[in-house]
Amino acid sequence: MDTVTIRNPGMAWDIAANIHYPPNFDPAIRYPAVVSNHPIGSCKEQTAGDVYGAAMAKAGFVVIVPDAGTQGGSGGEPRWTEDPEQRVRDYRDVIDYLQTLTYVDPQRIGILGICGGGGYSIKAAIIDKRIKALVSITGVNFGRLFREGFSQFDPVGALEAMAVQRTAENSGDQARVDVFLPESVEAGKAAGIADIDVLEATDYYRNRNLQKGAGTRMLFSHSAPAIAWDAFAFAETLLTQPMMVVFGDKPGGFGAYRDGMEIYGRAASRDKELVVVEGWSHYDLYDHPAPTGIALDRVIPFLKQHLGQANAS
Repeated sequence: MDTVTIRNPGMAWDIAANIHYPPNFDPAIRYPAVVSNHPIGSCKEQTAGDVYGAAMAKAGFVVIVPDAGTQGGSGGEPRWTEDPEQRVRDYRDVIDYLQTLTYVDPQRIGILGICGGGGYSIKAAIIDKRIKALVSITGVNFGRLFREGFSQFDPVGALEAMAVQRTAENSGDQARVDVFLPESVEAGKAAGIADIDVLEATDYYRNRNLQKGAGTRMLFSHSAPAIAWDAFAFAETLLTQPMMVVFGDKPGGFGAYRDGMEIYGRAASRDKELVVVEGWSHYDLYDHPAPTGIALDRVIPFLKQHLGQANAS
């Protein structure tokens, strides 16, 4: 694995990314490639890299796992900005970079995203037809989630509060950075939190896979674009690539079950597959061997079918 710094003319900052290589990697061979995108609040060293990225590389793909701009090892200011359109631009710039690599076939690039990264990857596939195959792992439409649970079902009130906060920060007040999760599962339960997604997210980020780059936080004053954003807009006409949607059948407050069913029904893709992993939850699909194994047993053949194998140059 290598860590690279990506900068293209259209980018406002450098992006840090890990590249995972297939076994017996030969730079003289052209490989199919996959962009593997981490969840909101995560980083390249967690599930997108150490589980799905590693498995796809082992199966013969070159896999690039970027950190979100303003987060992790990537540049960008202000830090912890969560702007969905910027995420999609970042992914497209990562594809620009992939297409310059002599060992990547520029016509055989796929995309995989997890949680919010799944929603962002769906949007990227809607507008960028260089993406030849799409996989969403427990994907979430962050715009829908923000308009509902993240804003306490008061998106206009949230926008008004953001406007007040941004005005205050422009006058010199301290930035407001919202942390998504409690400090521990026990603290969450003591605060009355019962939602499976929040508690299991806390266990994943605070216990199972601690990483310095995983901020699990968001700059409140710069979050307004997310409220007016929709990962699935125009999917009925523009989302045409082969698509696989994977989620567990234990639903939680972040809504991956609901969003997965929705995008599967709405996508114009003629070749689309729905994988419901029975008995497992959103965060089980991040790193637990049994459900991730079930997912990968479907994802790897799907990607091989649509992206093919390595070819001699």
